[in-house]
Amino acid sequence: MAETTNPTMKAAAFTGGGTERERVDLPADLFDGTVNMPVMHQAVKAYMGNQRLGLAYTKTRGLVAGGNQKPWKQKGTGRARQGSRRAPHFVGGGTVFGPTGRNYNQTVPRQIRALARKSALNARAREDALIVIDNFNYDKPSTKQVVSLLGAVGVTDKKVLILTDGPKQNVFLSGRNLQRTHVMPYSDVSTYHILWSDVVLIEANALGYELDTIAEKPRAARPKAETKSRGAEKAARKTAKAEAKSASAHRTARKAAKAAGKSAKPKAKAKGAKKKSAKKSAGKKKGK
Repeated sequence: MAETTNPTMKAAAFTGGGTERERVDLPADLFDGTVNMPVMHQAVKAYMGNQRLGLAYTKTRGLVAGGNQKPWKQKGTGRARQGSRRAPHFVGGGTVFGPTGRNYNQTVPRQIRALARKSALNARAREDALIVIDNFNYDKPSTKQVVSLLGAVGVTDKKVLILTDGPKQNVFLSGRNLQRTHVMPYSDVSTYHILWSDVVLIEANALGYELDTIAEKPRAARPKAETKSRGAEKAARKTAKAEAKSASAHRTARKAAKAAGKSAKPKAKAKGAKKKSAKKSAGKKKGK
């Protein structure tokens, strides 16, 4: 059933740079507070059905290749009579009553589509999730500018639908790389797109009126985060691992050197003992 409220509706307004303005009155002919749920459901269901391709397709036994020869003779084998290997009960055979392509398109009358879109806009306006932007005049694509605007409005973590007054390539390219942001002309918006979004940003000219330009207020720079970025954390981990490896290698080298020194000393002593014994034996021979 359709729900109606007070026709006088207001919306928050911002400049293209994110400066807050006074709240503006929404056009009474479009924003009358009517929300028709059945009509919106019909429009969304038709839109989603029109996106389906319906490419599922299976072959019947007459379309499967092969099977022209009778598998075995009619009588005398003790088996059931068969006429083709491509019968549905054989492996590799045809499919019975399978999908053979389907058209999911639904046609919705123009007036119902308009009423559904009007109801969706009214639903967002009643939730105070509709924001008016004075203009989107971008000299060049700038994703940073769109992100700054969303941060100033306070909708960074929400799904945002930006509606411009006619096609604007620079605005579209600026928001194309943002996963939760969709930019499109106001004339092309559908009920599905409006209900998909959490917040709708509409250019003032698209609603049929213009807002006076005001000076942009300088925004304070964002404080740098105290926590390290992922790249810095990874670099710190790598350096710590490298230091640990070098320290362990140094320890093992010292241990190996100590072990080599200990093993070399007894050999030297053995050599000296041999020399002494040789001298004593030579002295004894001379005494003889």
